[in-house]
Amino acid sequence: MQKVNIAIDGPASSGKSTVAKILANDYGYIYTDTGSMYRTITYLAIQKKIAFSDEAGLVDLINTYPITFEQTASGQKVFAGEEEVTQAIRQPDVTNGVSEVSAWAKVRHKLVEMQQKIAENGGVVMDGRDIGTAVLPTAEVKIFLVASVDERAERRYKENLSKGIRTDFETLKKEIEQRDYLDSTRVVSPLKQAQDAIKVDTTGLSITEVVQCIKQIVSEKIKNLA
Repeated sequence: MQKVNIAIDGPASSGKSTVAKILANDYGYIYTDTGSMYRTITYLAIQKKIAFSDEAGLVDLINTYPITFEQTASGQKVFAGEEEVTQAIRQPDVTNGVSEVSAWAKVRHKLVEMQQKIAENGGVVMDGRDIGTAVLPTAEVKIFLVASVDERAERRYKENLSKGIRTDFETLKKEIEQRDYLDSTRVVSPLKQAQDAIKVDTTGLSITEVVQCIKQIVSEKIKNLA
């Protein structure tokens, strides 16, 4: 099969990362979770006591603690410099701060350069909020995943419980709605569907059903490229 770049965008807890990992594994592609990169900078800012409003300080963190990924039998690990931060970047304080950190133009510019470098040879599945619009605008396949707020809050609630993170369901709903607002109204690379992206509503669908739907889209796109 011809190697293409697959861009998957969508709001928080729409299933982007889960689906992207499966697709990358099935196609033998490189998986890039751009959200974890912004989460890593947010985590570092908290640890190093850099204010979320300090754009220059946040950029310095990117330069000082290179973000790298490592594929293992148990999944992808994320590193900030020498420190593994895979689980640490999923804590609620990071989740609630990442939209503010990711809104800075210089932070996004620096990380987008890294993301584009990863995808320059094709064969990449990349998920985030501005992949199809800003990071990989020429990606052959663009998907925009959506789901109801209730369903996304339920997914995040179950995910947190599985990781030992106890959170109130109604609080999660409010946090997701707030992230939706911040992500879609920010000045730099807001969350929005690319004109040539295909919207897939995952509400009520299993992960398997979503993956199959996207694989069908990929097949059609590649057929049209031939």
